[in-house]
Amino acid sequence: MLLSNVMELNISEIARRVGLNYTTANRHLIELENAGLIQQKRFGRIRIYKFSDANSKAQAIKRLVKEWQPNKA
Repeated sequence: MLLSNVMELNISEIARRVGLNYTTANRHLIELENAGLIQQKRFGRIRIYKFSDANSKAQAIKRLVKEWQPNKA
């Protein structure tokens, strides 16, 4: 999960990094937000997303992602 490794990203940057178009990324972000895994803040028309560290399920996903990432030498 991209947002578990970075602080905050806007939707265009998220879509670019994961190789999705804007609409598809937006749909996924809405579902993740509804599940409480991410949070958004708005600056006018710009939406910035971040991982929801306060959510216990989000914390569990973050630990799982960290465990499965290859060790960096």
